[in-house]
Amino acid sequence: MKICVLVKEVPDAAVEKRIDPSTGRLDRSGERNLNPYDTHAIEAAMQIREGGVIPVEEIVAVTMGPETAVRALHKAVSLGADRSLHLTDAALAGSDVAATGYALAKALEREAPDLVLLGQQSDDGECYTIGAVVADHLRMPSLTQVIQMDVENDPPTLRCERQAEYGYDTVQVELPAVISVGDAINEPRYPSLRAIMGARRRPLETLASGDVGIDVSFVGTDGSRVSCGEFHAPPAKAAGQIIEDEDTNETVEQIVAWLDERKLI
Repeated sequence: MKICVLVKEVPDAAVEKRIDPSTGRLDRSGERNLNPYDTHAIEAAMQIREGGVIPVEEIVAVTMGPETAVRALHKAVSLGADRSLHLTDAALAGSDVAATGYALAKALEREAPDLVLLGQQSDDGECYTIGAVVADHLRMPSLTQVIQMDVENDPPTLRCERQAEYGYDTVQVELPAVISVGDAINEPRYPSLRAIMGARRRPLETLASGDVGIDVSFVGTDGSRVSCGEFHAPPAKAAGQIIEDEDTNETVEQIVAWLDERKLI
């Protein structure tokens, strides 16, 4: 069994998210890291391997992004992936979700995985839909918000529990399949120092659009179906009113008067 895990390089959680007005894209000039939601997908792959119900020959981390995205791949390998694949090409820059899903699906076709795992969302775009787009191109069944997976061997299937607005669904899906896991599915392990140091020595394959048969008219800014208009920073919030008074009764009266004035009571 081969498992491919889709991962993404995103701005670090401590970095304020900004849109570059010249491109209409997210400003990625600051510190970047592996998308935290994808660490749950890597952990899920590791647990399937360690469970031993179905032998897992290989776990491959796959990403699409600029040259700097290799750091996210190194992190993925340190967490347990055996090797990584980096799809990078100037023609891919500016791709929306539909174009990104198409490009990733072409890369995955080359790998022919039995299972594709990914986090429920990215920490920057938060679109939740990339798994479904990839699955559509690969003609595979897809599940989202999966919080538990039980593997069965004959035939190879996954019994999954997924979160829904009304509660939980239990779904049995035959492999191959594309599964987006929720962050409640597991607690990702911490990489060892030895794994971190050895990640750069693991096989990493870099591919361009032409290497996986991508039609560049379907990717990039021109090939995307979503176009962004103008962006404006949200209006600054007015400073709050601070009431400082040693007299408790007077303080309460001021608060009640403030609430009453705004018809909050």
